[in-house]
Amino acid sequence: MTVVSFNVNGIRAARRRGFDEWLARCAPDVVGLQELRCPPGEVGEFPGYTVSFDTGSIPGRNGVAIATRVPPTAVRSWASNPPKARGLAAYADHGRYLECDLADEPVTIACLYLPKGGLPAQLQRPGNIREKPDGGAKYRRKMAFLDGFARELNRNRLAAKRAGREFVLIGDLNVAHLEHDVTNWRAARRMEGFLPEEREWLGAQLSPRKLVDVVRALHGDRPGPLTWWSWAGESFTKDVGWRIDHQLATPGMAERARWVRVDKESGPDRRLSDHAPLVVGYERFS
Repeated sequence: MTVVSFNVNGIRAARRRGFDEWLARCAPDVVGLQELRCPPGEVGEFPGYTVSFDTGSIPGRNGVAIATRVPPTAVRSWASNPPKARGLAAYADHGRYLECDLADEPVTIACLYLPKGGLPAQLQRPGNIREKPDGGAKYRRKMAFLDGFARELNRNRLAAKRAGREFVLIGDLNVAHLEHDVTNWRAARRMEGFLPEEREWLGAQLSPRKLVDVVRALHGDRPGPLTWWSWAGESFTKDVGWRIDHQLATPGMAERARWVRVDKESGPDRRLSDHAPLVVGYERFS
């Protein structure tokens, strides 16, 4: 069973660049998308797939989808099933989280687009950040989201277990965990997405009994594989990027992971998004 996580950075733009051709060529069993950035009527068709999505209520922002070859038995979004953890209610209509119970495998797939966040106030200096200093407001919002989502993630993982299902969280988590996940990791330690407290949070979600970083387990203790490169400069050509796209699986599912690849395009003029699809192959249960 092939599972893909892909931040398309706008599904309409990705389609203009060749998303449909990539999907037909890759032919995954499950694909989770983040940053649809479109209204519901413009998500479009996915031939051969049943598509579940939550585009959210903020025009041109966020939006998640899960496309499956076999129609799922159940779909849950935060819009229809608001998160229970404190601090997440404000995000219920933002189009950031979606779950599907697969019909052909005892697996729940969850797709997340986690807020990018920002820098704490003490790291914000005029000239060293692209955006206008905000006194750490975006940083505080992200840390509050992380705190609430840790509880929500644990609740959803355990709910899947009680239902006899494995659980896989896929998506753009906007956090790189280890030094191997960032090309210039020393400089990145003072950047959002690789701050010590963000890395600590992600590490706390991982354990042999809860969730396994499937990509790192398969790829090994070495640099990469990267999944995001800036549009600017020659980051893509020189392979200077980050791994912020993840697949975190319960132990029983992680044991079935056989291979991983990143569908990085052959050149910058062929890019579908500033992210590349993260593809993992799992052995089926039946």
